[in-house]
Amino acid sequence: MSKRISDLAVIGETTSEEYAIRPDDGRILAGSPDQLAWNHFTDTTGQFSAGIWEGAPGVWKVNFTENEFCHLLSGIVVVRDEAGAERAFKAGDAFVMPAGFVGTWEVVERARKLYATFEAAGSVQVADG
Repeated sequence: MSKRISDLAVIGETTSEEYAIRPDDGRILAGSPDQLAWNHFTDTTGQFSAGIWEGAPGVWKVNFTENEFCHLLSGIVVVRDEAGAERAFKAGDAFVMPAGFVGTWEVVERARKLYATFEAAGSVQVADG
């Protein structure tokens, strides 16, 4: 059966599931990186989802098992790989965190982003950033 306009997920309008997220204490390197996510869409396989994420300042270890598109709406984040190379992102920037990325995620200034994730079948979901 084909989908209809009523099947669209409109971020910020469609009913969402709200999640409070906090990395495990062993992964937190600095600050108090409390986070909230409002998931507005998950496909029937559970592999694809999209919504809004917000995070407080802090630094934590990440290990992405999913591919994640990010569009930063506000704030500043710095992503560092295991070798120490880093990239800063600010409001308006868009980027993709590839599955297999290991390093740290730092929220320098309270941040909010749109996200879309795809988790390949058989992967373990890790809420990182």
